[in-house]
Amino acid sequence: MSVSDDEVFHGDASDFPDGDDVRFRQRTRTALLRETLQLANFSAVTQAAVVVALAWMFWGVAPNAYLIALAIGVTSLCAATFVATRHHRSRFRDCATPTAVRRGFLLAKTLSFGLGLVWSTMPAMLLPTVDNAYRVVVVAVCAGLISDAYVVGPIFSVAILLVAPVVAGAVVGLAGTEAPVGGYIAVLLVIYATFVFSSARRICRLSYQRILDRLKVQEQNETIGLLLNDFAEGASDWLWETDNAGRLRHAHVRIGELLGIDAASLRHRTLAGVLQAHADDPQGHSNVDAVVAAIEARAPFRDRTVRLRTPTGVRWWRLNGKPVHDEGGTFLGYRGVGSDTTAGREAQARIAFLAGHDTLTGLPNRAAFQEAVQALCDDGVSTARSGALFYIDLDGFKAVNDERGHRMGDRLLKAVARRMTDLAGPDASVFRLGGDEFAVIVTDAGQKVAEALAGRIVSELRRAFQIDDARLDIGASVGIAYVPDDAVDPESLLMRADLGLYSAKAAGKGRWQGFDPSLEEKALRHRQLDADMRVALAADEMELHYQPLVDMRTGRVTGFEALLRWNKPGHGWVSPGEVIPIAEATGFVVEIGRWALRRACADARMWADLRVAVNISSIHVRMPAFHEEVAAILRETGLAPENLEIEITESVLLDHGPEVLGNLKRVRAMGVRIALDDFGTGYSSLSYLTEFPFDKVKVDRSFVRDLQGRPEKVAVVEAIARMARALSMNVTVEGVETQAQLDVLRAKRCDIAQGFLYSPARPAGEIMALIERIEAPSQPMDGNRGEPMRTRMPTLALVRPAG
Repeated sequence: MSVSDDEVFHGDASDFPDGDDVRFRQRTRTALLRETLQLANFSAVTQAAVVVALAWMFWGVAPNAYLIALAIGVTSLCAATFVATRHHRSRFRDCATPTAVRRGFLLAKTLSFGLGLVWSTMPAMLLPTVDNAYRVVVVAVCAGLISDAYVVGPIFSVAILLVAPVVAGAVVGLAGTEAPVGGYIAVLLVIYATFVFSSARRICRLSYQRILDRLKVQEQNETIGLLLNDFAEGASDWLWETDNAGRLRHAHVRIGELLGIDAASLRHRTLAGVLQAHADDPQGHSNVDAVVAAIEARAPFRDRTVRLRTPTGVRWWRLNGKPVHDEGGTFLGYRGVGSDTTAGREAQARIAFLAGHDTLTGLPNRAAFQEAVQALCDDGVSTARSGALFYIDLDGFKAVNDERGHRMGDRLLKAVARRMTDLAGPDASVFRLGGDEFAVIVTDAGQKVAEALAGRIVSELRRAFQIDDARLDIGASVGIAYVPDDAVDPESLLMRADLGLYSAKAAGKGRWQGFDPSLEEKALRHRQLDADMRVALAADEMELHYQPLVDMRTGRVTGFEALLRWNKPGHGWVSPGEVIPIAEATGFVVEIGRWALRRACADARMWADLRVAVNISSIHVRMPAFHEEVAAILRETGLAPENLEIEITESVLLDHGPEVLGNLKRVRAMGVRIALDDFGTGYSSLSYLTEFPFDKVKVDRSFVRDLQGRPEKVAVVEAIARMARALSMNVTVEGVETQAQLDVLRAKRCDIAQGFLYSPARPAGEIMALIERIEAPSQPMDGNRGEPMRTRMPTLALVRPAG
């Protein structure tokens, strides 16, 4: 969008870019002129005030006659601007004629140029004749007038015609002042004016584009509105008309298209006949008969929905009609509006289906399941008929989903749904509750029938699924609750089926388990223990005891493992196997871990260069800020990092994310040792030892029990010891209870022994005495040389039982 000097002064086209749509040029010019007129009054008021003030300031300093002439000239042109603006503003609307707009542009340019010429005499006359103090005022007024280019826009030629004469007059006036200052100021003024012209030109361009875009958007909106109206009129609604005999006269082509038949076949047929011929039994006839009856009675009808058969399937029409009479009351026929509502009804049916069904498998979903459970309970109460609820959880599905991707996981769920539906038969309903959780409701069936079905489900889902080239092996655990034997209200029934499922999974998965009252008692006890644990930790009722770790070669104590103990008031010692799973299930094990880590580090601070080992839950290690917690506790307690050992189990490394290895590496970088606990059981894999450099592995106590009579166990322990030495790791053996076990382990070059042979876990206050007793040269270790110690106080590890 370029504007030449010639166009600025001589052509209206100077204010508009070439190539724009001619349809918008006139409207854009009109809008630009309207904005210019709106701003003109503000500029005129300001200039009138400035010229009056200037005359007062220079009265007696400059020729009074000139000041009067200047004031009269400027105020007259400002008054003319007011009059012209008032006269022409109402004429410049979107519908203004090209002649009116052209005259408006000419008027604006004329007034602007006139003001520019009058103002240009001011610097030319005053600058050479006044002293420097007054020259500052003149230059300031010139600068202000130049900046007026921003106000008199958005028509660039109007701004140029006002400001250019002022700049020329200022240059002439400055030429008559003392050199070289006058020349310097003239150069600066020209630079400033050039900047103002460039900025004003850019603003004018933006104003033009803004107005043009606005007009185009308005037209587009109008076009879109018309198209939408046309679409709405022709998309689904259509007009129909009959003569006084009921024969179709209008829209029979559209009716033929909707019915999927040749429109010519509708000629001379009545609307009632067409509807009756295509009515879909049984509902279609009743609705059609109502329309036909209204037509025969010459009565109006509204929103009558009919169901019709067509070659393309069932279609639904909604019909409105009213009789038409002439001025004399003679019946002329019917006129009405029809619409094909098939798509809407199908969409509503689809929405209703999705509201109660799972989108992946097509099975009824959780919402439908809740209704079915309520109906099962209501039927059990009213008729005393037996029914069963199955909760089903797939075993091993997560591994398939993670290893083979969600697409394969989804296909597996579909296959499971099909297999379960085939197994359930007509007397049972299968539901998908979400994820890999399913449910089955069996109505009017006793315990034997339900148990037989549960057995088939477990057996069939254990059978491999073949999906493309993949053979997928999973299983299922099932919990069962019966109506009315176990419960007659939905909440209790659901809870007891869930308890049965929990019991089945706890017993090893891949089995079914019916509800037993003892399960509910156990659940209540777990909830109570969970609440009591939280109170006990807050009340400082829990404590840490420490079991020694002894060097097999030297017999010296190298450190202690911290073990949690809870002597519940009024109850006694709480079993580790009962409390730890509860704490992990609720996440409270993290709070216990934080407390134990801080307490163990504080206690170990009192020992002389002995390590303390603390078991940390997999949940805790996976937390992003775990390494920061360890660092903070070490700073708080003052324990040297090399005297702390973090013990983790292999479950931490299963399906671990980057945060697990990141935490362990950061903790180890502090100087803290990392030990792999219970090595040799569960999910042991050498890849763990190569992926992360542990400082120590701990051999599980199950390999030590009956060590003398089981050479295969001796071979496993020896293999672990050799592997650990090759990887520069120490080996600690748990559960050492006899001197004979110790001798075998020492011969296999294991490093550290832990067990009742030396001592059970003892309170922190007994640690020093315990060290002296163990390291005494002539003191037999607890007086036990051959038989294991079986009568020690039970202990509670942070994440597992300890022996």
